[in-house]
Amino acid sequence: MSSTTLRSRARAERPGAPAPENKPRASLTHPPRIGLALVSPALAFVIVFVVAPLVIAIYISLTNWPLIGSYHFVGLLNYLHLFQDPTFVQSILYTLLYTAIVTVPILALGYFLAVLVRSRRRGATLLRTLFFLPYVVGLTTLSFTLVLEAQPNSGLVNVLLKLLHITDGSTAWLVNGPLATGLICVFVVWAVSGLTMVLVMSAMQGIPDEVYEAASLEGATWWQQERLITMPIIKNTIALSVIISVTGSLLAFTQFYILTQGGPGTETQTIVGYIYNRAFVQLQLGAATAEAFALIVVIALVTAFQFWALRDKD
Repeated sequence: MSSTTLRSRARAERPGAPAPENKPRASLTHPPRIGLALVSPALAFVIVFVVAPLVIAIYISLTNWPLIGSYHFVGLLNYLHLFQDPTFVQSILYTLLYTAIVTVPILALGYFLAVLVRSRRRGATLLRTLFFLPYVVGLTTLSFTLVLEAQPNSGLVNVLLKLLHITDGSTAWLVNGPLATGLICVFVVWAVSGLTMVLVMSAMQGIPDEVYEAASLEGATWWQQERLITMPIIKNTIALSVIISVTGSLLAFTQFYILTQGGPGTETQTIVGYIYNRAFVQLQLGAATAEAFALIVVIALVTAFQFWALRDKD
């Protein structure tokens, strides 16, 4: 034992002697300046592309910024006038209605498709690709296609419905508010349920086959296995799928802008479409930014409620 160690031990055992200080030693292989250098690019990226635009947006929301021309500071006036515009309120209610309509069908169809393709039997891979393909293609491309296929007399939608004797084949789907809403809801459920299928299927494939075999030996039916085994095990994935679906529905814009432009009138205008028109059509960027922040708060509250309602109570 070295003399330095003996002197330290004797000092510690001496009555009334102060305790030795444990000073942190600087790392010889990872000095602080290297760590700072490594995180600096990411930190600079966040400051330039996240923090700075957020601060600028907050300032714009406190002005009457006209996008083109001079502006002046108005304080909280944009926020105080949020709900005085009936079109803004109508767009919020319409967006909530649209979200309520499509959320459950997206989850139900996605779950059903996941059940069909979760096995490793022949042809399952092809079915997965076909079911997921609409989501990969994207709503923008599919929406432009639907514009053509929803035309009266010539579109595929009317041709099929006429063959089934449901309509006379001349329905103008995109110029009628309720009809356009119904068509868009069906279209979105078909287009995006593939994502829910992939999420749910991935969780299902993580369940050991032995669990189902044991349940079958006990006489459990297919529905009992799904309800008592599969759903409880993958409930967190189901909750994630619901949250993604609700958030995407609240931010819906592309399909409505391409198919109806919010019309006829403002019957199919979503909240994001309203904010877009306020900023780039009416050139009221300050008010539109305040409305965007209000939308962020609404989405945050809805997401927090979903996390609370779908939390794991165990």
